[in-house]
Amino acid sequence: MVDMSSSYNSLSDEQKRVLLDAGTEAPFTGALLNEKTDGSYTCAQCDNTLFSSDTKFDSHCGWPSFDQAIEGSVIEREDSSHGMNRVEVLCANCGGHLGHVFPDGPQDTTGMRYCINSLSLNFTDKDGNKKSG
Repeated sequence: MVDMSSSYNSLSDEQKRVLLDAGTEAPFTGALLNEKTDGSYTCAQCDNTLFSSDTKFDSHCGWPSFDQAIEGSVIEREDSSHGMNRVEVLCANCGGHLGHVFPDGPQDTTGMRYCINSLSLNFTDKDGNKKSG
């Protein structure tokens, strides 16, 4: 993992709570929840490319959802916090908490639902325009 000390200072307090303390933003509040433009989603802390807009779908769960991550971009690990058994998703580059992955995604693709906090993401459209989550 890389040294993120300079990126840490550019994160908002809410982004720090999510990315560094494994927090969760309130459902249906994220700026990237309804983003439909073609482009890519990157880690808000280190700019590692994580997801393509081609894999995003509306899961009606309140957070941006993707059926797969870009190969090698994330780490998945067991998470038994809060009395639940889940799989946490972390940025493979900086270790920032992104969200969780569940096996209830679209059955016509991977069957997986990467449920990701908008606050942990940035979005860049195909023309290079950027938007923070």
